[in-house]
Amino acid sequence: MLNKSIIMRQFGLVPYEDILSKMHVFTQNRSLNTFDEVWFVEHPCVFTKGQSCKDEYISCGDIPVIQSDRGGKITYHGPGQQIMYVMLDLKRIKINVRELVTILENIVMKTLLYFKIKSHLLQNAPGVYVNNNKICSLGLRVHRGCSFHGLALNVNMDLEPFSRIKPCGYSNLKMTQVNVLNPKISLNDIQSVLIRFFCEKLDVVLNV
Repeated sequence: MLNKSIIMRQFGLVPYEDILSKMHVFTQNRSLNTFDEVWFVEHPCVFTKGQSCKDEYISCGDIPVIQSDRGGKITYHGPGQQIMYVMLDLKRIKINVRELVTILENIVMKTLLYFKIKSHLLQNAPGVYVNNNKICSLGLRVHRGCSFHGLALNVNMDLEPFSRIKPCGYSNLKMTQVNVLNPKISLNDIQSVLIRFFCEKLDVVLNV
């Protein structure tokens, strides 16, 4: 059954614009018979501005700044960050976007705890935090009842570019990553646990 199966795709390191285009094509061409998909990807260094990011000057050196149609403000993506894009028919699986945000936050927290990292949420500040330092950002968009974009979990990356911006619109927000808290964990480790908990939460079977 369509609502009991999900396809996982692994793209590796792909430019942000390429994946953004693929998400648009996938979402625009969906039909009632299209399987939901989860995409795992890393991006080369890039800043992306969400829909609520004001058109302000951002000094980001040699790192490109791209306007995105996801929710949220500005953030940074780079190699070593595990990105999980979720292309779901929300009407079919009977959840709303707020519930999807909660699901994503919960599976990230559960994944981190699996690797003995305690995390938490902050009121009115979407994402996942460790000791008030942000480790995972979320940004979604819904078109005709179907979601795209998703989450970005810092695993083993250069965090310096975050210092050039106000991550997700918050001044003085510190970022952290899995490698700082548990150096033995790889992106592949994170990916396999994330998708397992995601499938369990939605009660779906994974098609690789």
